[in-house]
Amino acid sequence: QVQLVESGGGSVQAGGSLRLSCTASGFTVDNYAVAWFRQAPGKEREGVSCIANWGGTTVYPESAKGRFAVSKDVAGNIVYLQMDGLKPEDTAAYYCATALRPLCTGRFPEEYDYWGHGIQVTVGS
Repeated sequence: QVQLVESGGGSVQAGGSLRLSCTASGFTVDNYAVAWFRQAPGKEREGVSCIANWGGTTVYPESAKGRFAVSKDVAGNIVYLQMDGLKPEDTAAYYCATALRPLCTGRFPEEYDYWGHGIQVTVGS
């Protein structure tokens, strides 16, 4: 059974950092891509980043490039999202997801089948 559990969210001041963790079970992150999404109140869920089975990474929003980085711990079956230089506009619920495909082939939520419960990130000004 595929499960994804996010942790590491919370509240920080602008300019601060957080590292989110996505602990996977039922599949191995060494074989399949895992993506991060976020959804702010009143907005659509948007793709943030993705890491492929071979370790290649992508950051989707221009506003996050240079500030966000995705990585993984294969032994622990965990995918991380390191977020630095946080801004109030980064405030959202963050989700990890997988489509059980090896490559990062999509940035839209409808392309993913398995989701974590989400975790809140709040950035104060």
